[in-house]
Amino acid sequence: MKGIRNFVDKIKPNFEKGGKFSFLWSVFDGFETFLFVPNTVTKSGCHIRDAIDMKRGMITVVIALIPALLFGMYNVGYQHFLAIGEIADFWKTFFYGFLAVLPSVIISYVVGLTIEFYFAQKRRHEISEGFLVTGLLIPMILPINVPLWMIALATAFAVFVGKEIFGGTGMNIINPALLARAFLFFAYPLKMSGDDVWVRIGKHHQAIDGFSGATPLGEALNDNIAAIHDTWSISDMVLGFIPGSVGETSFVAILLGAIFLLITGIVSWKIMLSIFAGGYLMGLIFNLVGANDVMLIPAWEHFLIGGFAFGAVFMATDPVTSAQTETGKYIYGALIGILCVLMRVINPAYPEGMMLAILLMNVFAPLIDYLVVQSNIRKRVKRAKDVMVKI
Repeated sequence: MKGIRNFVDKIKPNFEKGGKFSFLWSVFDGFETFLFVPNTVTKSGCHIRDAIDMKRGMITVVIALIPALLFGMYNVGYQHFLAIGEIADFWKTFFYGFLAVLPSVIISYVVGLTIEFYFAQKRRHEISEGFLVTGLLIPMILPINVPLWMIALATAFAVFVGKEIFGGTGMNIINPALLARAFLFFAYPLKMSGDDVWVRIGKHHQAIDGFSGATPLGEALNDNIAAIHDTWSISDMVLGFIPGSVGETSFVAILLGAIFLLITGIVSWKIMLSIFAGGYLMGLIFNLVGANDVMLIPAWEHFLIGGFAFGAVFMATDPVTSAQTETGKYIYGALIGILCVLMRVINPAYPEGMMLAILLMNVFAPLIDYLVVQSNIRKRVKRAKDVMVKI
């Protein structure tokens, strides 16, 4: 690393003010701060001493995503070979999924980072590390058969509309990765729903007779509850051997990421806990009503199907778009869990309720914080008046 440091220091004057490549300063600074900890300090305003800067925070989230990503790659291969009736060993299965997922990851990063670099250069801003997470989340929350050009289009839309028009990293009001998924869901619904998008079938293969690529959530919302447990065991759903978006199927892999994020203090346990509590409560209410088969899905089973767990751990906890007040985090999380299950059961037109629930609460998070702060102000004013009366 010392040799790299010396090389960077040697070429740095060329990118500083007055250098022949000064117009590329933001790009150079982005690469330098990615490789090394910045040696600058705050020159005005508040000085906060904290070992966790944005780079460390983003890299920590990327590491937490690795278990779900690796298992997702394996599951893509597993579902493929299951669909064509072929038995494959571990490495053949994994590398099939790896080669299937890798292009979407590359496209997401290339398109997103190109736009981020452009805006940083245009505004003469530093390049932030925020897209390190977004660029990985986008391919992980999409079906495997979404065309690469759609991923590129959705990524561009998410960065432009969901981020840059608000001022860039830290200024956006909704989660960019979820905005990319929502864009594809409404613009190209046939590529985001249906049996065929969840299992990658090669050009020269046909699925074996009787095989269904539908997800457990899809079966449930088609009033085919019996097919869920006839096709997949509880262990299949917990471990993740079910059709679904690349990174969302394995509850175990997502749990490992959640534990890592909680230990490192990157995300709020209050948001996670309240999402699961709200979802479970809503599920229990529907179980008691029992007006149709969908309402009879066990409350805890909502955690294992669709993107509930993944959204609760990696999407809803985004510190930029979630509630900031401590009380607000409980309210924000509980409403996400409640709305997710409510949408799944009441409105089958949007089977994956977690996406819309999080996006909706992203918009209302500032209002929740405002109401919590105003409530605290009123309580303090009342307490101060009571003290004055006693005096």
